Amino acid sequence: MKKLRKPPRLRPGDTVAAISPCNGWAGDERTRWKYELGAAHLREIGLRVVPAPYSLKGSAYLSKHPEARAEDFLWAFESQDVKAIIANVGGNDSHKLIPYLRRDSVEDNPKIFIGYSDAMNLHLFCYSCGLSSFYGDNLLSTVAETGGWHRYSKKWFCKVLFDPNEIGPVEPAREWTWEPPEYADPAHIRTYYPNPGYVRIQGQGTARGRLFGGHTGLQDLADTPLSPTREDFRGVILFLEDIPAFFTPQAIEGFLHWLEEIGALGGLCGILIGKAAENTDFAPQAAVIRRFLSSRGLDELPVLYGLHFGHSSPSCILPYGAMAEIRCDAGAVRFSILDGGVT
Repeated sequence: MKKLRKPPRLRPGDTVAAISPCNGWAGDERTRWKYELGAAHLREIGLRVVPAPYSLKGSAYLSKHPEARAEDFLWAFESQDVKAIIANVGGNDSHKLIPYLRRDSVEDNPKIFIGYSDAMNLHLFCYSCGLSSFYGDNLLSTVAETGGWHRYSKKWFCKVLFDPNEIGPVEPAREWTWEPPEYADPAHIRTYYPNPGYVRIQGQGTARGRLFGGHTGLQDLADTPLSPTREDFRGVILFLEDIPAFFTPQAIEGFLHWLEEIGALGGLCGILIGKAAENTDFAPQAAVIRRFLSSRGLDELPVLYGLHFGHSSPSCILPYGAMAEIRCDAGAVRFSILDGGVT
């Protein structure tokens, strides 16, 4: 994996730009309230929030104008007043921005970029520019909780983005929910349920590696400028969202085959799988993972399930390139990030 540059930390009073690289819900009449709620929650921790010039144009406009979404991404990096950039919400076509992006805008202006799901493509663009970005909160789906920004998510936002010291142990949340984020009713509050913690799929002992990943859509980037190579996975703890529609037993087996085909499987130090956004049984996927890795002599590769990132609610934040550690001890599993995410 290439060496990445850390961005400067956030400080109270800093400005965060909200962008809509994946879809335009933030500007749609029925969901604009959700953007305003997320912005209010960021202001409560001392940040200023500005919408990027095209970010509130709405879905109808932004779906037809990927160049406008790309321009917002570049504007946010180039604006000297902006210290961090957050994606409003996910989607499915951020890859359309790539032809319009300029590397020098990111390389010359390192700063925090955070988001998850379809924002993975922009994380990979930042990675190609040598910048560590943050797989974490989207404004509408994470920060704009109708019952208040969840204390676990808020804790990790502040710890990872404001504090340059070692992030340290990332403990499981005490509670979680599989209910989808609320976009229709501002009065609706999701119900949270007791969380059983992390689950060891396989592996023993301690493993260290640098964080890299996103979701299984990594394999769909073949023959694009963002396609990861075997070297990008070398010495890596790979993190993957469990997005149920794309994480069936068949899908995960296909993804593992892809890693093998590009020569990346043997270079991994461990695998972290995010908690699903549905209350589903992970046993079928776990069986596929164990069987596949065992047949390749990788029985001891640590694989953990149930971490809080991506579509998981609540969620922590994973800095690309940060050194991380998985410990699979008798009766307990632990995950720690041994670096700070910012300078």
